[in-house]
Amino acid sequence: MRKIEAIIKPFKLDEVKEKLNEIGIKGMTVVEVKGYGRQKGHKEIYRGAEYQVDFIPKIKLEIVVAAEMVEKVIETIANAANSGKIGDGKIFVLPVEQAVRVRTGERGTEAI
Repeated sequence: MRKIEAIIKPFKLDEVKEKLNEIGIKGMTVVEVKGYGRQKGHKEIYRGAEYQVDFIPKIKLEIVVAAEMVEKVIETIANAANSGKIGDGKIFVLPVEQAVRVRTGERGTEAI
């Protein structure tokens, strides 16, 4: 099993979710996060005063899948989240040793 963590732009969430649903991914965790990379923030004007916004709002998706689904999920997220502009995000893949469904006690891939 693998955990895929994807950081994407907030307005791309619905499109990514829809495309993942099409390939059979039925569950994910979504977290609102802030961060920066090469984008390095931006300047905004509020009531006539200019200020620097260092952390950009993003969405973090967490999805646990069977190892054989990893490449398909990565490809799906990358295609759906791509706007061609800086700050489109990143995808990380981590190993998962065990998964347990709390309600039934199922373990491994049956739990996901």
